[in-house]
Amino acid sequence: MRYTLRAPCPLCKKDIEYTYQTEDIPYFPEILITSALCDCGFRHTDTMITGGGEPLRWRVPVRSAEDLAIRVVRSTSGIMSIPELGVTIEPGPACEGFVSNVEGVLWRVMEAVESVISWAEGEDIPRAREIQEKINQALEGGIPFTLVIEDPCGNSAIISKAASKEPYQPEE
Repeated sequence: MRYTLRAPCPLCKKDIEYTYQTEDIPYFPEILITSALCDCGFRHTDTMITGGGEPLRWRVPVRSAEDLAIRVVRSTSGIMSIPELGVTIEPGPACEGFVSNVEGVLWRVMEAVESVISWAEGEDIPRAREIQEKINQALEGGIPFTLVIEDPCGNSAIISKAASKEPYQPEE
């Protein structure tokens, strides 16, 4: 089901469309996707499971190029990490939920690393370039890694028979 309503942009106050859409993903509860886009640059996207969720930790081993197609749902409360790359992405005030695949997650990480390189100085740059190289190898299926999502609200998931989930206890 899809609903659209017009309301002011929180930045420029121009009327824009806010879209709320439910989606059924196989082997997963119904999700709600919200989005809005304004000419001024304001952008909002979020993904939520409509049912109540428990805090969960999802893990999936990525061992081949085929595994890059595994579906990933990350809500605004999901903490993503790829331990082998030394990468952790924690939600912040501008965090957006998304539905993608493992390859899309790697490209998002690559964009974040490129952003760091653009403003970093000193020893951060060689470390960022090292991560870039590892991401490129991972995108080609050349290095195995594990994608982990920890979500205290239980609104994220990795949809694959190879994925495992367990209760997650957020640190106080």
